[in-house]
Amino acid sequence: MGPAPAAAPPPPATAPDKTAPKAVPIVPGVPDAVDVPYPGGVIDLSIDASDITRGLYRVTQTVPVAPGTRQIILQLPQWLPGNHAARGTADQLVDLRFMVDGQPVRWWRDPVEVFAFHVELPEGAKAVEARFIHTSPLQSSEGRVTMTPDMLNLQWDRMTLYPAGHYVRQIRFAPSVRFPEGWQVATALDGRKVDGARVSWATVDYETLIDSPIFAGRHYRRYDLGHGVALNVFADKPEQAALKDEHLATYRALAEEGLIAFGGRHFDHYDFLLALSDKLGDIGLEHQRSSENAMEPTTFQNWAEMGWDRNVVPHEFAHSWDGKYRRPAKLWTPDYRQPMQNNLLWVYEGQTQFWGYVLAARSGVQTKDMVLGMMATNAGMFTQWPGREWRSVEDTTHDPITSARRPKPFASLARNEDYYTEGMLVWLEADQIIREGTKGARGIDDFAAAFFGVRNGDWGQLPYGFDDVVAALNGVYVYDWAAFLNTRLQTPGQPAPLAGIERAGYRLVWKDTPNPFDKGRMGHSKSLSLLHSLGVTLDSGGRVTSTRWDSAAFNAGLVTGSKVLAVNGAVYEAAAMKDAITAAKGKDGKPGPAISLIVQRGDKVQALEIAYHDGLRYPWLEPMGSGPQRLDALLAPRRLGASTGRRH
Repeated sequence: MGPAPAAAPPPPATAPDKTAPKAVPIVPGVPDAVDVPYPGGVIDLSIDASDITRGLYRVTQTVPVAPGTRQIILQLPQWLPGNHAARGTADQLVDLRFMVDGQPVRWWRDPVEVFAFHVELPEGAKAVEARFIHTSPLQSSEGRVTMTPDMLNLQWDRMTLYPAGHYVRQIRFAPSVRFPEGWQVATALDGRKVDGARVSWATVDYETLIDSPIFAGRHYRRYDLGHGVALNVFADKPEQAALKDEHLATYRALAEEGLIAFGGRHFDHYDFLLALSDKLGDIGLEHQRSSENAMEPTTFQNWAEMGWDRNVVPHEFAHSWDGKYRRPAKLWTPDYRQPMQNNLLWVYEGQTQFWGYVLAARSGVQTKDMVLGMMATNAGMFTQWPGREWRSVEDTTHDPITSARRPKPFASLARNEDYYTEGMLVWLEADQIIREGTKGARGIDDFAAAFFGVRNGDWGQLPYGFDDVVAALNGVYVYDWAAFLNTRLQTPGQPAPLAGIERAGYRLVWKDTPNPFDKGRMGHSKSLSLLHSLGVTLDSGGRVTSTRWDSAAFNAGLVTGSKVLAVNGAVYEAAAMKDAITAAKGKDGKPGPAISLIVQRGDKVQALEIAYHDGLRYPWLEPMGSGPQRLDALLAPRRLGASTGRRH
């Protein structure tokens, strides 16, 4: 027989005090940046980007240090310009090692600022060598793919470490990269030298380096657009990079229209970096002397059918002025450690969205009808967006941080980054107020020149605040702009933002066929948008990808993730679903039968009856009567020799 069990301790005569721990103070381990040169000297940066099979960037950095330095803090960028959030990829930095004179030295990650690495140096150290690998995701579930067998997109902020404690403009790098044999390379960096498969560039400050990414690949075409602007195209297949002369002319017109609209330039040369690929990760990211862009592989080959896909290039071009040169003061930071504050993104992105549409139409990169379709899609959405009742446009500027661009169950109630598209519609209204008030003598072009085009040739950054925006608007046309912007952008519960469209001589209407933009998107993805009718969007297999709050589908329980198996007794097809909605509308004022669905959600299958009788509904813009259609004037070319034959 085993030992007797131990007796339980007797209860205490009186209950002891609850243990109440005290917080451990957070001791800052990384110094704030100061505006003084990094004393160690130029950092040598060598990257081997030739392993396209495994998607690896092998990095070697030699960081010189000032005499007597016994510890250095090297950090990976965390708050990335243009991302509007902390988007650094520390998880993709692996096999990290630090050495001095070929011998490993001790290092540790800062426990608070985990993008920073403390490195101990022996006495007499002159430099520390950092070796590591940046691993490009091989599939989209791992993150954005930046390397394929045919092209790559090297972003320096993902694979470089910089010394803490200095403004990034005060740190100098000497960069070089080894590419796969035979690949061509495009970047805005200067001083290019080629030695076999290795390419190097002139010594450059870290801020400019981060702002100058690389596209490289085996199928490459470069097009001179004039005015120091070039279009660098990388494609999955060589024939996809070819651009017909009449289509190339629209991009040449885009370069000119941008310079006319803004009046000055803040780059010495500009490089569009464009991937035509369904293998490289999608991107649209602004830089002052270049931009990273991606479109579908056949966007040039199937020009007419793919017009919906071509707005990214005009949008990112406008960012050279709006967002890169002129930047909200709280979005300009001295390093990539200090958090960025997004409150004025309705200028940075909202007005850029506006100019992306306008410049696309003026240049012909997209047709006027396509741009009107994009505006209609945005305007129509906001007429059925209940999230506008509780959340202002300005509050959505924080979405990149709070939501990190994750999908949402009910985006119409939660709202997304609506500062882009609702911001665009507000700036359209501002343009119309100016035009009405000045009897057509002035418009938003005059604001663009006065606010973004100042100090021609300045390649720095000129920050601004809310009051600066108001003052510049008043310099064009005196109006209560502060109240206007506060009401439209900082106050929830506003009417749908249709005033600019209507003042411009157009109106939002509903038709049973999609506008050119919606038609193009749906046709390419083989999806079906019923957002404005039944209240859902479905993929090619009938799976619900979004549900509008308080729509007929929502109220019937048809939600995201469900799969429609059958419609009115027939196996699901997009055509069958549209036919059912049309039949349910009825005739002669009499509603038709309810829509009968068989739906699978997880391992459950159920029948749903949806009593919706308003038919198919897609948003369009159409002219109002015979009055002035100032929207046509806004979208008309400004360059000499174009159809208008005049400049604005």
